[in-house]
Amino acid sequence: MSFTFTKCPIEGLYEIQPEIHGDQRGFFIETYNKEEFFAAGLTMNFVQDNMSRSKRGVLRGLHFQKTHPQGKLVSVIEGEVFDVAVDLRTSSPTFGKYHGVYLSAEKHNMFYVPEGFAHGFVVISDSATFCYKCTDVYHPEDEGGIRWNDPTVAVKWPDFGSEPLLSEKDTKSPFFDKTQKYF
Repeated sequence: MSFTFTKCPIEGLYEIQPEIHGDQRGFFIETYNKEEFFAAGLTMNFVQDNMSRSKRGVLRGLHFQKTHPQGKLVSVIEGEVFDVAVDLRTSSPTFGKYHGVYLSAEKHNMFYVPEGFAHGFVVISDSATFCYKCTDVYHPEDEGGIRWNDPTVAVKWPDFGSEPLLSEKDTKSPFFDKTQKYF
């Protein structure tokens, strides 16, 4: 087995640790193996890969697609981030709750966020290169968001010494509405 799959406290979320093969030359890891993921019950089909690079303090999120939801397998290949998933599945007992995971190039860990969640991260190292495999293609006209500092969701973002750097879009995202049907 090349991966360790750890269920997170919110149903559907997994932290995944690949097996690292290293020696004096460097290292090798598998970042995805369909057979092993399917054996662990993660039967998603990835259709798009993305990568972003951000500097310290950049906060991206909390994003979701409304009618074309995306599951995401996320990892960091340079630096470190605090990655967050917010459960937007109205029928879920953890609706409106979040779970966060530190992802780093040093640990090589991954986080699987299925459809039905808002997702975001903040860079806590000098910079970070963030990769994600998605189960649907990006539809910009379909994007939704929740304010990063929503008091109901109350994400405990790590202290990185300054205010987060946000896109204009993210500064205008609406607050979480527990009466809204997201998914």
